[in-house]
Amino acid sequence: MEVESVVESKSIQLLLKALHFGASDIHIVPAQDSYSIHFRKYGKLFPTSNLPNELGDRIISYLKFLSSLDISEKRKPQSGSFQKEISSQLYAFRVSTLPSIFKRESLVIRILVQNSRLPISSICLNPSSANKLVQLVSSRQGLLLFCGATGSGKTTSLYSLINYTSESLARHVISLEDPVESNQSNLLQIQVNERAGVTYAAGLKAILRHSPDVIMIGEIRDRETAKIAIEASLTGHLVLSTIHAKDTVNCIYRLLDLNISIEEIRQAVIGIVAQCLVQVEPEERKAIYEILSDLNLIDAIATTMRGEQYELPHSEKLTSQKSLFEVRKRNAPTTS
Repeated sequence: MEVESVVESKSIQLLLKALHFGASDIHIVPAQDSYSIHFRKYGKLFPTSNLPNELGDRIISYLKFLSSLDISEKRKPQSGSFQKEISSQLYAFRVSTLPSIFKRESLVIRILVQNSRLPISSICLNPSSANKLVQLVSSRQGLLLFCGATGSGKTTSLYSLINYTSESLARHVISLEDPVESNQSNLLQIQVNERAGVTYAAGLKAILRHSPDVIMIGEIRDRETAKIAIEASLTGHLVLSTIHAKDTVNCIYRLLDLNISIEEIRQAVIGIVAQCLVQVEPEERKAIYEILSDLNLIDAIATTMRGEQYELPHSEKLTSQKSLFEVRKRNAPTTS
């Protein structure tokens, strides 16, 4: 009993330390004679401490137990999650395990603040981008797509925008996610569960029978999901989702790869947004957005239909905005 309480105490201390550090992830990685612990913050890994093998094994077992994982299974990857209230704030901890060559498991914990509602204006570096995004989600129907690298803040932007449609526009919002990253008390959130037959495509079909005004799809991964998303956006729904593409213009080609016709794209898509994060203060990051919409979107689709390559105006490209920000940051006067 005493050993169990020590393991529980050490596990909670690890979570508290990560939260105090401002980490987005905790990595517990086995080595030859110990476990090394790293915290991820702003996309970088920071070494923090080492654990003896026996204590590391027990902490991993305890965290797997909290996440409803099979403690006895150490040869297969597993994933799960648990929630815990710390300092009056609810957090979700998403746990993933992988077997290693040392016959011990590596464990990663993603830290997710629950019921967090950030207005889009607080996320954006440029107020004009926030105004444009609010304008786009005020549309009654259409498909709004976000693309960008992992960790670029796409999900945070989506949550901010769908909370705006729910609270400020009084619309019925349903999300379909894999997994649900942040519980939002004012939204109806559905988790993909492929074992139970709730795939993105099947879940989306069911959602359409539930009278939503706005639908958020965690990710458009395949042709069937893309097709249903297009159909939903053409039948009176506003649909928001993420998709893997290099930038806004290449997102059009990604949709074509998913068997969406250029005519369907022309009719359904109201905007494509690419984003990245920049460090504005030591402890603060903001999002820069490349937004393809309105006349630029019409031109991009028309150019694609002619078999030509469209170029977004230079000043609106993500790379240009980021370069301009970095130049301004370098030239900004320093305060002593």
